[in-house]
Amino acid sequence: MAKAKKYDYRVVQATAGWRAEVTRRVTSKKTMVSKSQGGFCSESEAKEWGEQALKSFLKNLDERNKRRSSQRDQRRQE
Repeated sequence: MAKAKKYDYRVVQATAGWRAEVTRRVTSKKTMVSKSQGGFCSESEAKEWGEQALKSFLKNLDERNKRRSSQRDQRRQE
């Protein structure tokens, strides 16, 4: 069985240029767009934005998970 990434980005050509999307794998068949931005003139610009957005998205997610974990530990100690 192949292991897919939970979060990734994709670049889609739209009618008004290129669009980059940060996607989340919900199930093996369903993918949800978590963040997107359009209006890029070239595919490379959209790809660059997608890579940066994915990195910042995962960083924020990790920080939020750590914050919630510490809050959960504090509640358990009380």
